[in-house]
Amino acid sequence: MTDWTTTTADLARQGYIAAPELAMALALSVSLGRPLLLEGAAGVGKTEVAKALAAARGARLIRLQCYEGLDAGHAIYEWNYQRQLLAIRAAAEDGETGSAVEARIFSEDYLLKRPLLEAITQDAPPVLLIDEIDRADEEFEAYLLEVLSDYQITIPELGTITATARPIVILTANGTRDLSDALRRRCMYAYVDYPSHETEITILATRCPGIEARLAAQIVGFVQSVRKQDLEKKPGVAEMLDFAAALAGLGVNDLTDDPAILHASLATLLKTRSDRAAFTTEVAQRLAGTAA
Repeated sequence: MTDWTTTTADLARQGYIAAPELAMALALSVSLGRPLLLEGAAGVGKTEVAKALAAARGARLIRLQCYEGLDAGHAIYEWNYQRQLLAIRAAAEDGETGSAVEARIFSEDYLLKRPLLEAITQDAPPVLLIDEIDRADEEFEAYLLEVLSDYQITIPELGTITATARPIVILTANGTRDLSDALRRRCMYAYVDYPSHETEITILATRCPGIEARLAAQIVGFVQSVRKQDLEKKPGVAEMLDFAAALAGLGVNDLTDDPAILHASLATLLKTRSDRAAFTTEVAQRLAGTAA
C-alpha cells in the first residue's frame, strides 16, 4: 500500500512542504514505476520536488534541461570525436588499421553519456529530472516516449543498452506549449500551484527558522499580495525566500518601518523592468500595510 504520509515526511525533512495531492502522486509514481508529470507556473517549486526526493532517498539526481532544438545527441549520447581522431592517428602511426581500430574507437571508452543514457546505466535507481519538457520540440518528445516506455537505448555501434536500475522520472512543464496525449497517458500527474498562506508560512519557517513569526506572516502576506498584481513575472517561492533573507540581513523587523528599504528589497521579487517600474514605493507601502 502506498503511504503518501511517509513521502510527505521525507520531503519535509529536506525542507520541502508538499501538498497532499502532490505527495500522493509522487508516492504512486515511485511505487508503480511510472513517470510523474508536474505542471504549474514557473517558481512554484516543481524542480525542487526532484531535488528533495533525491536527497530523501540518498539517490543521484540527473537533470536534463530541455530547450528548443534539443536533440538526441545532447540528451542521450555523443561520441568523443576528438579522442577518436587522436586514437586513429596514433593507430596509423603504429601501422594499425582495420576493424580492430574501429572496434576500439566505438567502445564505451569513447562514449560521452548524456542525461538519458547516464540515468539508465546507474547501479542504483537515480532520480531523473526532465525539466521544462514543454520547451523541447514535439519530435524530441516523441523520441522520449520510446525511451520511457522500455527504459532502453539503442546505439548502432554498441547495440541496445537496457536500464540496469530503473530511474525515478519526474518531468516538469510550465505551459509553454501543449503536451501530447501520449506523454500524458504514460505519466502520473500533479498540478503544482502557489502555496496557501499557511503552507507558505510553514515553508518560510522551515527554510528560514530565525525569522520572527510576526515578520514571517507579513512577508508571506505581502508576497501573496504581490502575486495578485498585474505582473509579467510573478514571484515564486524561491523569490519569497530571497526576499525574507534580504529583509533579515537588513535588520528589518516590520515591513512598514522603512519604505525605502522595502522598495529596494523588491529586487528579490520583481525581475522585469516593467514590473519594477509599475511597483512604486507607494504601492509597496500600501501592500505592506495590509499584509497580515
